[in-house]
Amino acid sequence: MSQTITLIKDKILSDNYFTLRNITYDLTRRNGEVIRHKREVYDRGNGATILLYNATKKKPWFWFASFAWRHGSMVIKTAC
Repeated sequence: MSQTITLIKDKILSDNYFTLRNITYDLTRRNGEVIRHKREVYDRGNGATILLYNATKKKPWFWFASFAWRHGSMVIKTAC
């Protein structure tokens, strides 16, 4: 079983220069455990990021902003 994300709530906090949203979602882990998360996410258009990496698990961290804005397939991940 793979991890899945279920969107619970998406509330716009500000829609001025950038859009700020408060998003609540459930992350269902591979073992079936469900964990509820809350995140504030800015939609500021295209930009640059640093890809966080979990050295223990040897894989990149989950990047919620990419998931929230439906850009998962358009995000370029690079290594230095």
